[in-house]
Amino acid sequence: MEQYTSTPNGQRKLKVLLAEDNLINQKVASININKLGHDVDFANNGQIALEKYKGHNYDIILMDLQMPIMDGIEATKRIREFERINTSSHPIKIIAMTASAMPEDKYICYEAGMNDYISKPFRREDLSRVFNDFLSA
Repeated sequence: MEQYTSTPNGQRKLKVLLAEDNLINQKVASININKLGHDVDFANNGQIALEKYKGHNYDIILMDLQMPIMDGIEATKRIREFERINTSSHPIKIIAMTASAMPEDKYICYEAGMNDYISKPFRREDLSRVFNDFLSA
């Protein structure tokens, strides 16, 4: 049985992969994720996020949409394809993090296989809601 550590408020500590190419956004997000009591790892583009997902056991991915090499939409599609081929892996929760807040952008995210959407700049409460939704599912 896998042992879990807990956050200060008693929840299970999550392993979060943050796919974000902007260093300032990485720093802001990591501070907020850590203050909520969770661990964070980084991927500077979608290709790195895909490889890290395949090689690690993350609970949730926060995915920027616009990144170099491979964007968040393509990375999400490839993760979902990997999950379809490898039926032993459970679908990971992928949350879009983007400055684009148009309804059509949300549709594209959901169509690609993302589970939720946070607009940037985000608030710690937005992250907390996403994490709580994951933990209560």
